[in-house]
Amino acid sequence: MTTTWTAPTVERTEPARTAGERESLEQWLNFHRETLLMKCAGLNAEQLKARSVRPSGLSLLGLVRHMVEVERWWFRMYAGNEQIGPEYRSDDNENADFDDLDDADAGDDLETFRREVESARDAVRDKELDDVIPSRGHDPGQTRNIRWIYVHMIEEYARHNGHADLIRECIDGAVGD
Repeated sequence: MTTTWTAPTVERTEPARTAGERESLEQWLNFHRETLLMKCAGLNAEQLKARSVRPSGLSLLGLVRHMVEVERWWFRMYAGNEQIGPEYRSDDNENADFDDLDDADAGDDLETFRREVESARDAVRDKELDDVIPSRGHDPGQTRNIRWIYVHMIEEYARHNGHADLIRECIDGAVGD
């Protein structure tokens, strides 16, 4: 008998209602990270790779892989100034995080997401919210502080979690936050 791999369940922690600024930002970001994983929980690899309705090619696994890239960029490459490249994307295929799913290993990709989140946390652990980060990449001259990065990441997850909710509903009818 072969057991089919399924994405593990996730316990999501509600953010505190009376926390300080840094704690609130971290808790809300973690809440959204856990929400994305909740949308994947209980699904097998093929379901995670399933594309949403046409013309969109979004999938839950593609969203997870995309958020690996986003975490990596904003926290490690940008805020942490780590000299590393993207995990999935390349100069030849800037959309590989979304597109290259045929041979993707969903279990490995979810583990990569978890590791990237931990690395992202480590990259800004000793930085202050007011620390200004020099510009990198496509927007030379536009500096940001750590606070902006947290707020942007919460926005990025919130938007993509809305996509994830619709994709999950298409797969098995499950809805909810």
